[in-house]
Amino acid sequence: MKPIVVIGFLGTQLDAGQGAGRWNKWRPTVSLAQHDDMVVSRMELLYTLKHKALAEVVKADIAAVSPETTVNLVPFDLADPWDFGEVYTRLYDWARAYTFDTEREQYWTHITTGTHVAQICMFLLSESRVVPGVLAQTSPPRKQREGEAGKCTLIDLDLSRYDVIARRFDAEQRDAVAFLKSGIATRNARFNALIDEIERVAVRSRAPILLVGPTGAGKSFLARRMFELKQARHQMSGPFVEVNCATLRGDGAASTLFGHRKGSFTGAASDRAGLLRTANQGALFLDEIGELGLDEQAMLLKAIEEKRFFPVGADKEVESDFQLIAGTNRDLRSDVAEGRFREDLFARINLWTYDLPGLAQRPEDIEPNIDHLLAIHAAENHRVVRFNAEARAAYLRFAQSGEALWCGNFRDLSASVTRLATLADGGRIPVALVEAEIERLRWLWNREGPARRSAGAADVDLGSLLGDDRAAALDLFDRLQLEAVVRVCRDSRSLSDAGRQLFQASRAQRSVVNDADRLRKYLTKHGLEWSRIAAG
Repeated sequence: MKPIVVIGFLGTQLDAGQGAGRWNKWRPTVSLAQHDDMVVSRMELLYTLKHKALAEVVKADIAAVSPETTVNLVPFDLADPWDFGEVYTRLYDWARAYTFDTEREQYWTHITTGTHVAQICMFLLSESRVVPGVLAQTSPPRKQREGEAGKCTLIDLDLSRYDVIARRFDAEQRDAVAFLKSGIATRNARFNALIDEIERVAVRSRAPILLVGPTGAGKSFLARRMFELKQARHQMSGPFVEVNCATLRGDGAASTLFGHRKGSFTGAASDRAGLLRTANQGALFLDEIGELGLDEQAMLLKAIEEKRFFPVGADKEVESDFQLIAGTNRDLRSDVAEGRFREDLFARINLWTYDLPGLAQRPEDIEPNIDHLLAIHAAENHRVVRFNAEARAAYLRFAQSGEALWCGNFRDLSASVTRLATLADGGRIPVALVEAEIERLRWLWNREGPARRSAGAADVDLGSLLGDDRAAALDLFDRLQLEAVVRVCRDSRSLSDAGRQLFQASRAQRSVVNDADRLRKYLTKHGLEWSRIAAG
């Protein structure tokens, strides 16, 4: 067994006593050395200078009952022993300077003596492992006799050692993950792993979070759920503020975000707080952050890093402490390379980046989402609607097939289920209704029809992209493959969007998915860049 080292304060009241009668009372510090079944090797006894005489008496008494125990008297003077900041800082500095040897010694932090403030500080330092070891709580015997040590209880604050508590933590994490998914029993392994990590980050960090994904993938919904999770755990007291940066244009963009002073520009009839200040102590969700102008990006970077900024037309800074959650359906790396997005801002918001897959990349999650949407419809309309077995099978066959594009992702699915539930007679969705809905979806996704198909099917002039000599050197196999890739790129909103379509099957088998990087490497192999293809 490792030698025991006790760290604690002298009890100016409980340890007091000068005459022979002191042995007839229970003294917590002395009692630590009176247990027959344990020997304290060393004691670090903290005391204030005005109680030095008492500290010397206690040291001598411990030597009398336990010669094996070494007592180090540690002067610890405080201007105000009830000032939490002063006590904690002094204890923290002492602990950091102390040489702990956990390989050879075990440490007990005695919390029975000292002011309540001192006891709280000792607890916090032990809980954070600044002072390694366990807490020691002493208590007097039921009937006091000379030499009676009373009871000493050890409390280990390492929660991982307690199975019941660990199970509670596991259950709480499962509840939090379910909350982020709105209770939907999603089956896609990559999506579930992504939500598991987002849950841990959401409750442990206030750093910016970047959500990447196509329109309708659920970025806004997930951002609000993260905020609600932190709010439920009392980690945020401010509001959730959301704005789509694509709606911010011109001079009004900076005013909307950062506020303005009265008279700072034409039409500024009064002061405006701005969304950043409104989000103080809360969360600010900037959807489509890639649409912000470069000036607003620079102002936002300062606000994130320094928690203060200048409103438009102001000569004095204001403060706002908010957590930024950003969303985009663009490849910001390409925007940085092309000068459309600030590299320093991207670096600041790229600490936690999550690429949310579209609905077409999560076919196994369509069924539980249908059930969820029907439950919402029932709650809102007080009318339960269900599929016939044959109709459900028919709808799922189409919804999970490659023919179902789900261009609008969950917005498309929600609209589709709403139509089916609304038109269902007697609360049952029959096959005929499903067949009609499938035709509606086919029409919807092909509404750009001939124009889009002709554009996509137009011949790709590889000579103009690669040069005639390099294009002529391509095998027919490589030429056909490259032409197909270029068509998809020209028909996509971003490099990430094109990558998701091109690698829609193989991406499901990868533990780390970076479709945009895979596509970029393929294009680079042929001497091509995304910006040049998209412009063409």
